[in-house]
Amino acid sequence: MFDSKLLEGKVALVTGASRGIGRSIALSLAKCGSTVLVNYNGSKEAAEDVVKEIESFGGFAEAYGCNVSDYEACKAMTENILGKYNKVDILVNNAGITRDNLIMRMSEKDYDDVLTTNLKGAFNTISNLSRNFLKNKAGKIINISSVSGIIGNAGQANYSASKAGLIGLTKSVARELGSRGICANAVAPGFIETQMTQKVPEDMLKKAEENIVLKHIGQPEDVANAVVFLASKYADYITGQVICVDGGMAM
Repeated sequence: MFDSKLLEGKVALVTGASRGIGRSIALSLAKCGSTVLVNYNGSKEAAEDVVKEIESFGGFAEAYGCNVSDYEACKAMTENILGKYNKVDILVNNAGITRDNLIMRMSEKDYDDVLTTNLKGAFNTISNLSRNFLKNKAGKIINISSVSGIIGNAGQANYSASKAGLIGLTKSVARELGSRGICANAVAPGFIETQMTQKVPEDMLKKAEENIVLKHIGQPEDVANAVVFLASKYADYITGQVICVDGGMAM
């Protein structure tokens, strides 16, 4: 358990925070004292539930609706946030979608939609908050990638490409902003128990578990713990790295 004052005074924006891994990240950051801005696209009620849960243990949070794949919408959201809070200390790019299919059957739209949300969405938020980080000469940018972006995955050419692209984006941003004290890192989850993995057929899950060194599927909290660490003072000398939270799957 991290110290409840570890991130006290920090403001964190978590995209795609209404459910799954994003929800767990939002809750964990709030439990460490950070004000959390819960971004959502189509799940307003779920996002508001996350806000209420954070408030229930004495934390502070606010929901912000925005489709991160839309640059102008991201610009408006970040301007609203900066106008109210004057800063963002922690940016977690978690928003993502899947449109799985074999590449011979994958439509151009399904490919484009996944790349636009998962990869361009991260560019949109980083681009619109970069001046904020540079002005403050500090900041933690954490992009949620995937082991699929490291080892690939059949039926996920679009998803794997987007998550591999996030790693390249992370390293480039780390090099660009590092001299001003800004750290950019990626977290690459493996099989994590979420609504997304609940849709995976049982036989595929068993096969996946066989490839996991620890022989079990991870929990959203496992990913959230890595994010809290990277967002904290304990990771002030870590940048441009990819931390796999996958039980040894991509080893």
